Amino acid sequence: MAGKPLSQSVTYHPENMAQDVEQIKPYQQQGSKTEQVRDMFDAIAPAYDFMNRAMTMGIDRWWRRVAVARVKRHLAGTASPQVLDVATGTGDFAMQLHDSLAPVSIVGIDLSQGMLDVARRKAADRHLSADQLLFEQGDCLDLPYAQDRFDAVTVAFGVRNFEHLDRGYSQMHRVLRPGGMLCVLELSTPQNRLIRWFYDLYTLHVIPWVGSLKSGDKNAYRYLPNSIAAVPQGQAMLQLMRQAGFTQCQASRLTLGTCTVYTAVKPR
Repeated sequence: MAGKPLSQSVTYHPENMAQDVEQIKPYQQQGSKTEQVRDMFDAIAPAYDFMNRAMTMGIDRWWRRVAVARVKRHLAGTASPQVLDVATGTGDFAMQLHDSLAPVSIVGIDLSQGMLDVARRKAADRHLSADQLLFEQGDCLDLPYAQDRFDAVTVAFGVRNFEHLDRGYSQMHRVLRPGGMLCVLELSTPQNRLIRWFYDLYTLHVIPWVGSLKSGDKNAYRYLPNSIAAVPQGQAMLQLMRQAGFTQCQASRLTLGTCTVYTAVKPR
């Protein structure tokens, strides 16, 4: 269940944590993190949805519902809202947003053409038109949209893949309308030591093994727990949002701390 916003009394150094996750790449080879993340998701796209369900035991659907409910509450009274889903992947979050917010216009953007191919097939199976749900390939660090265009911007399990977190937040702030909401759903590490022991066993050993069997890419599922451990969490993540210009920044931990939903608003 969603907890209370995290305490303001803890001191973090978000600039250092951001640099940590920015340096973690899927493959030990030449090329930027952006290029490697794109190539990784192209490679695992056919297995991605299956692995998401398996890794989270299906709880990821509930996490998305929690985030969608917060977006819906913020947009109450907004006529025909426009929403941007950043790092949309195979479109699960964008589709849940559509189901809850309709009538709504949603744009999903992602680096990976392989992931977008899956998202478009799923949208076609549901007879969703491009006016309702449009998927576009593009760089989340250089969003190809006008300033102040969207009423809400969402990211589900994507910010830890940004090569530059500060640039990503700055871009999302730019395309939001004043008063618009940012909602970020991201995996996180439990704080309880006993829970953390079981969590590490599962994420560091079980997930890479199953992931390699299903997708053929063990590196991708080793990258996952490493990127979760390194991504800024709690107040460190909120501070990055504040530095990008957001206000009303809050974080709530879900499911024993294994996921966190962050919300913020672009001031009017």
